[in-house]
Amino acid sequence: MCGLTGFLKADAFHPREELARLVARMSVTLAHRGPDDAGHWCDPEHGVALGHRRLAIVDVSAAGHQPMQSPGGRYVMVFNGEIYNHLQLRRELGGDRQRLPWRGGSDTETLLAGFEEWGVAATVERAIGMFALAVWDRQATTLTLARDRIGEKPLYYGWQGQGRARAFLFGSELKALRAHPAFEDVVDRGALCLQMRHGYIPAPYSIYTNVFKLPPGCLLTLAAPFREHALSAYWSAAGQMADGVDRPFRGSPQQAVEALDVLLRDAVGAQMVADVPLGAFLSGGVDSSTVTALMQAQSPRPVKTFSIGFFESDFNEAHHAKAVARHLGTDHTELYVTAAQARDVVPALQDSYDEPFSDSSQLPTMLVSRLARRHVTVALSGDAGDELFCGYNRYQFVDALWQKISAAPLPLRRLAARGITGVSVDAWNRAARVLGPGLPRAMRFQNTGDKLHKGAQVMTSASLDALYLGLVSHWEHPEALVRGGSEPPTALNGNAPGLDALGGLQRMMALDLLTYLPDDILVKVDRAAMGVSLETRVPLLDHRVVEFAWRLPQSYKLRDGVTKWVLRQVLYRYVPPALIERPKMGFGIPVGDWLRGPLREWGEALLAQPRLEDEGFLEPGLVRRCWTEHLSGQRNWQYPLWNVLMFQAWLAQRRAGPRAQPAPDMAAQLTGAVS
Repeated sequence: MCGLTGFLKADAFHPREELARLVARMSVTLAHRGPDDAGHWCDPEHGVALGHRRLAIVDVSAAGHQPMQSPGGRYVMVFNGEIYNHLQLRRELGGDRQRLPWRGGSDTETLLAGFEEWGVAATVERAIGMFALAVWDRQATTLTLARDRIGEKPLYYGWQGQGRARAFLFGSELKALRAHPAFEDVVDRGALCLQMRHGYIPAPYSIYTNVFKLPPGCLLTLAAPFREHALSAYWSAAGQMADGVDRPFRGSPQQAVEALDVLLRDAVGAQMVADVPLGAFLSGGVDSSTVTALMQAQSPRPVKTFSIGFFESDFNEAHHAKAVARHLGTDHTELYVTAAQARDVVPALQDSYDEPFSDSSQLPTMLVSRLARRHVTVALSGDAGDELFCGYNRYQFVDALWQKISAAPLPLRRLAARGITGVSVDAWNRAARVLGPGLPRAMRFQNTGDKLHKGAQVMTSASLDALYLGLVSHWEHPEALVRGGSEPPTALNGNAPGLDALGGLQRMMALDLLTYLPDDILVKVDRAAMGVSLETRVPLLDHRVVEFAWRLPQSYKLRDGVTKWVLRQVLYRYVPPALIERPKMGFGIPVGDWLRGPLREWGEALLAQPRLEDEGFLEPGLVRRCWTEHLSGQRNWQYPLWNVLMFQAWLAQRRAGPRAQPAPDMAAQLTGAVS
């Protein structure tokens, strides 16, 4: 796990010293991703510079230093990630030392040898792992960027600057691109619309104009005369989904359980290879417990596991994790933190996430990453089980809801919705207070008007996709909020490729795998962990597991109302069901209450009307109305407001300049009950 960056500036010869100075300035911004080593490589003739920061995981010796050249000197590469099958690739390359005198044991060296033997694209297709890389072909004068199949590792790129200052920039994080003098620092208001809707910015967009995220499973090539780049996919998640439906698994449910057990054991075992201390995040849920159980089954010593606990019972799962850890015999560490300690993390969010990002579970994720980094350098995570095995409750809810509301004609539903929204939220609440005592208990709600208005929006959905988009949107109409903003196309707003053959439940899972998983969940974990120089690995995203999951019949995932059925059966070979079976709990925090209490002053400063007017990005009247309604308890605007607040805080940090990066042992500053 590392950080990479670089640029190509092909308008004229550039002195080596100038290239080295610029790329070093970009690389130093990524020191948190790679505190163990740093390096750069420059080609003055073509204006190419590659920079690297290293977190040494496999082959911690100097033989793993980057940038690294291939055996014949043709390719020079910077690489971030892990290739779990790199020893197998070495054997395929004829890895006896007479043919290939390996300098060390790093997967970087393996990839470079593969490039010379098979070419860049063919080598990437053979690789099993998580990665982002940039490789310069000195013979063909071609720059290639590549990203792993699901998008575990980040990679940004884009042309910036004008005239002779124009340069193609790339890097693991946006802060590296910002350090180059050609960077233009222009906010993309369309991308801001997406952030307001979802709480994250889906690939290929970024918060900056003309800066993009390389989509998962893609290669980008830039060849002389370096005016245009070409994108190509070497693996397609949408294609694998369609293929899985066309070629379903034909075995029995028990055969599926056995096959998944074998596949997951292999994936987990491969991801346990490291030359540094290794552990796992453990929440006590199905996904993290499965990964931990399979780790412990293959480890000769207790696996180190880590959990964060909260004193508020509605948000605490630590006792469940502790019970699973005790049963498996892991070396378990838990840290109970107060709400005040969690809130203290808020000012550090913008440096870690680098563009507006507002999944509030980023706070506990940062806390558990800091805790784990005190003991290990690598942590395995259970992410992706919900998207692959139908784990989110919203899938069943939306499917059932659509079957009910679609029975009524759309014009009739729209007429009813207009009738509901024609009465103000306040008026509905007053009516509920008058009529409430006479209504059955099941029909008494808090914030009745808020719920009725939200229900009215649902009623106007023209399709299941539209219904799902509405329910996963924080701001239903972000163009009304963002001044001059127009929402660009995404997989969620009608531009999802190749999903026509999928049923309703499958479509929602597919959309999450294409958007929410890589652009929210994986971003959240990567930035939180790498902010403290911790590598995270996600065994469920081994692409062989993903492909197998999509071949399984839907009835093997959702069975008699039980979510993730086939994954649960694997887990129950190692952990009793009684330790796992309970209502699903999200990894969340009480943002709504905090905004009315201890974060109110912070929020008020960021949402002050004169400030909003001066900045010119958001409609002050709309923001202030929502803020006032939330503070009064009239409506719950916690998620829309958190999106706005994270943008406002990002904007403030951008103007003030970067804060100092937290040290890897920053968790030691936390106080609480540790066991």
